[in-house]
Amino acid sequence: MRTVSPFHLAIPVWNLEACRVFYRDTLGCEEGRSSDHWVDFNFFGHQLVIHFKPKETDNDLHVNKVDGKQVPVPHFGVILPWEHFETFAENLKRQKIDFIIEPYTRFKGQIGEQATMFFYDPAGNALEFKAFKDTSQIFAK
Repeated sequence: MRTVSPFHLAIPVWNLEACRVFYRDTLGCEEGRSSDHWVDFNFFGHQLVIHFKPKETDNDLHVNKVDGKQVPVPHFGVILPWEHFETFAENLKRQKIDFIIEPYTRFKGQIGEQATMFFYDPAGNALEFKAFKDTSQIFAK
């Protein structure tokens, strides 16, 4: 496997301050540079930038059915170490995060066993956090 390089992702938010508080205080991301229209974050070692964009009235939500659950697309997130997933999920529950999909384990006892959860940021961007029991199986078929 190649060395993992940090990614850069820029996403639109219509409520810059609420999202700033969410990424900084709720998810614990360190804030970097900012202006009146954007804020950089250290998103688990990756560069996430939230950019102000006025709210649109057309809110077409696209979902795919996975394990009988409605998974929002697009979504983004990180793969956490298995031993950190539950602690992270419990911290979010204490903060009263409204999960789209509650934390659960997929493929239990099978190749690719993983824990996953989905929730929205205050601007409606969908996030997925997951953890693999065996990280060598992230791309396993």
